[in-house]
Amino acid sequence: MWRGVNSPPSSTIDNPVIQHIANLANRASLRDTASYGAGLRKFHIFCDIFSIPESNHLPADPLLSANSGTTVAFEPASVGVAHKYLSAVRAWHIAQGWPPPLSDSHHDRINWSLRGLENLHGGRRKPLRPPISLAMLTAIKSTLILSDPFDTCVWAMASCAFFGMMHFGEVSVASCSAFNPLKHLTRAHAFFGHDLRNNPYARLDLPSAKTARTGESQSVFLNEQGNLCPLSALRNLASIVPALANDPLFSWRDSKGDVRPMTKIRALERINSILIAWGWGTSFGHSFRIGGASFYLAKKVDPEIVHIAGHWKSLAYETYIRAFEQISSQHMANAASL
Repeated sequence: MWRGVNSPPSSTIDNPVIQHIANLANRASLRDTASYGAGLRKFHIFCDIFSIPESNHLPADPLLSANSGTTVAFEPASVGVAHKYLSAVRAWHIAQGWPPPLSDSHHDRINWSLRGLENLHGGRRKPLRPPISLAMLTAIKSTLILSDPFDTCVWAMASCAFFGMMHFGEVSVASCSAFNPLKHLTRAHAFFGHDLRNNPYARLDLPSAKTARTGESQSVFLNEQGNLCPLSALRNLASIVPALANDPLFSWRDSKGDVRPMTKIRALERINSILIAWGWGTSFGHSFRIGGASFYLAKKVDPEIVHIAGHWKSLAYETYIRAFEQISSQHMANAASL
């Protein structure tokens, strides 16, 4: 069991036998160790995503424990599971000699939030997607081989989907035969320019977007973003995978040299293999969009700007973003600097 970097106050007399008996009793008191392990793993992943120092994991601040529990509802998990995860954090504290991190009043506020999230999710067929974090995006780039046509395409998709807050289906196709230049991004749909401040940007004109009206195109604007820059990713893609104007924007070349559109399943298989190798488990296409919005809010970008840039519909914006905004303002002010 992970013990943390802080030492708890002594709960027994300074005698090795008594201390050993106390440790055995603590371990024997743990009932559902399987769910406790899953709960602690989620707690540590939450802390990693939001750059919480290890010294603050144990003992955990009540606000940190509460936020880790309520954001579980943004994953494929029920509100009941969120309560189990919070119980795991509580048991973990007690077993290692720390007082429980949450009081009854804290639990009352958490239950209130969880009921609200449950109501928001009530009409959804699918659970909300967990976000891709900046750390995950960095791991994806560092693992991909950016001289390889396939990996180069995957990285351009990941960077653009994150910083452009795009649905992953907008940067991919369901199958190679499904590609349609009237519906999917082509090389001709990507433009590079400079704004009024002479800062470089890229514009992707989606001929068909999930959040656009039928027959209406929609533009996504991308800006420079340091080492994870989507503009650099697009330029590298054009260099490694040259293609014609009507070819898919996010494409790669096979062993025969043929240009092939990147399918959603192949791209996510590659991304998920990286996330698993780094200990984050699998993710979902939509989470790049949520992750990008969370990143901008963490950088204190005006929520209305995020709303407009991401083409969020009002209900989806309230559901996906507001909880992350609260977490960001409390925990992520300086976590995203590279």
